[in-house]
Amino acid sequence: MNMNATLLGQAIAFFLFVVFCMKYVWPPIMEAIEERQKKIADGLAAADRAAKDLDLAQANASDQLKEAKRAASELIEQANKRKAQIVDDAKIEAQAEREKILAQGMAEIEAERNRARDELRKQVATLAVIGAEKIIGRSIDMEAQTDILNKLTAEL
Repeated sequence: MNMNATLLGQAIAFFLFVVFCMKYVWPPIMEAIEERQKKIADGLAAADRAAKDLDLAQANASDQLKEAKRAASELIEQANKRKAQIVDDAKIEAQAEREKILAQGMAEIEAERNRARDELRKQVATLAVIGAEKIIGRSIDMEAQTDILNKLTAEL
């Protein structure tokens, strides 16, 4: 019976140990395990969300990059058109200025030609009167000389 009592004592002690463990030891361990499992599950869900967010961000970045390239291309095209317009305007303005300068030059040449022609007429008329005086042998009065010079100048 001694052995049975020891065996019974050990069984009761084991049973009490199991009950003690189940009541005081296992609940905090199980709680810690469940908490750890929840943290792992939350971490995996967060990683999945982060991966989806990253994919979305990459897609948005790609779209924004395409839009930026399109906008830059459009700006370059507008700048090239503006440059061509400025060059064309400068050519037109230069041509107009050239024609204006040529017209002024031609007008100055024509005016100088007319002055030279008038001066030549006066000199020819003066020479004609001087020649006429020598032929006639006498001097013509100033009034008559002026009248003759004006008529000769008008005829030339």
